Amino acid sequence: MYKQKTALSVSSQFGVDTKTQIKMFKDAGFDGFCTDWKHGDPIEEYKAYADELAMIYQSIHAPFNKSDDMWHGDDELAETAVQELIECVNVCADNGIPIMVSHVYIGFDDERKPNTIGLERYGRVVAEAEKRGVKIAFENTEGEEYLEAVMKHFASSNAVGFCWDTGHEMCYNFSKNLLALYGDKLIATHINDNLGIKDFGGRIFWHDDLHLLPFDGIADWDERMQRLDDCGFSGIMTFELCRNSKPNRHENDIYGKMTLEEYLAEAYKRACRLAAKRKNRES
Repeated sequence: MYKQKTALSVSSQFGVDTKTQIKMFKDAGFDGFCTDWKHGDPIEEYKAYADELAMIYQSIHAPFNKSDDMWHGDDELAETAVQELIECVNVCADNGIPIMVSHVYIGFDDERKPNTIGLERYGRVVAEAEKRGVKIAFENTEGEEYLEAVMKHFASSNAVGFCWDTGHEMCYNFSKNLLALYGDKLIATHINDNLGIKDFGGRIFWHDDLHLLPFDGIADWDERMQRLDDCGFSGIMTFELCRNSKPNRHENDIYGKMTLEEYLAEAYKRACRLAAKRKNRES
């Protein structure tokens, strides 16, 4: 795509192995990809294959199921969480993958708040990232106050940036303009669509996090691409999409009626439509 590189997140919902997905992404038109990570994953194999195909390994998404332990876990639980994130940082560094995306919290209906011990624990991860030359892109999710805490506390670190999830902004952050807060630190995107918060009273829940193809939800993409331009982002536009519906939801069902090739072709068309709305493309 002229002056705008695009990437797509590997997903277990696509029904084929990671290397097959990487090749299919390339064939569809994408320039790169990102993956999740867990201990033992053959990241070096994926990176070698990406290099062979001239595909960009844009980022690794760190595990997030222990995010609450970073703030509120006992010492043993927290140490396990810290070491898992540090290992992920080192996997990125060892394989020349520049960005680790990290959630900073997991959970709903929780009255607890960020605390000093949590920041100290994240500080150990940030220190490792600084030492190894990896950037951590903290992502907007539920628990927005936790994101605010880490972004403020580590504002001076050259290893800390922001990952903007367009769907999370609508269904978890009440469509608050998070680029106005963290756009100067933006280093990664997770672009996707949804229908906003379903509950009339404003209760947020993960079932609203649909990760639809752009233009299949309620997002104002002219406004969002303008904001992306306004903060000067010129990096890879990365899409994080779900082919399957959430429990008791059916919005994604139509994707399952497509072959994977058809779905990826449609995803690339939507990516092109978004890129065409941008002025500050990668040069």
